Amino acid sequence: MLPGPLNLPKWLDENEHLLKPPINNYCVYDKDITVMIVGGPNARTDYHINETAEWFYQYRGSMLLKVIDQDNFKDIPIREGEMFLLPPNIPHNPVRFADTVGIVLEQPRPAESRDRLRWYCQSCGEIVNEEAFHCTDLGSQIKEAVNKFKSSEEKRKCKMCGELADLVPRNVVQP
Repeated sequence: MLPGPLNLPKWLDENEHLLKPPINNYCVYDKDITVMIVGGPNARTDYHINETAEWFYQYRGSMLLKVIDQDNFKDIPIREGEMFLLPPNIPHNPVRFADTVGIVLEQPRPAESRDRLRWYCQSCGEIVNEEAFHCTDLGSQIKEAVNKFKSSEEKRKCKMCGELADLVPRNVVQP
């Protein structure tokens, strides 16, 4: 039997408390496509890489999608009411601010696919650490990898310049 439509304002009134750091998302559908409601704020420095496209819609407030586009660090502001389709295999770090809500759609992962979380040195830009996994539960798997990274000075140390990778983003301004 088909479920009824989801009333987003009503859902937020009743469930916004579920959108808590460090990941801030709640999966509302996970059959043919994954639909997540995502709140702010967050303060992550990892870049997510997945082999399928992601669709972002900013319902309330604005967010900043930090990406690496052809080896260049780039910020893409996504303002209230705007949507953005991120192609597959683009390293991205969604930065969300307080009192914001977005919707993210992701395709199911093929059985052989590997999601990756990658951290870059915020001083020299080199890759500091990368974790790979087959995505079955994005929220819990990202949280686990982020917590492992945060707790290990060895994983955070840049092999190029010796700097410890930051645990929160630097110089981020809400668009």
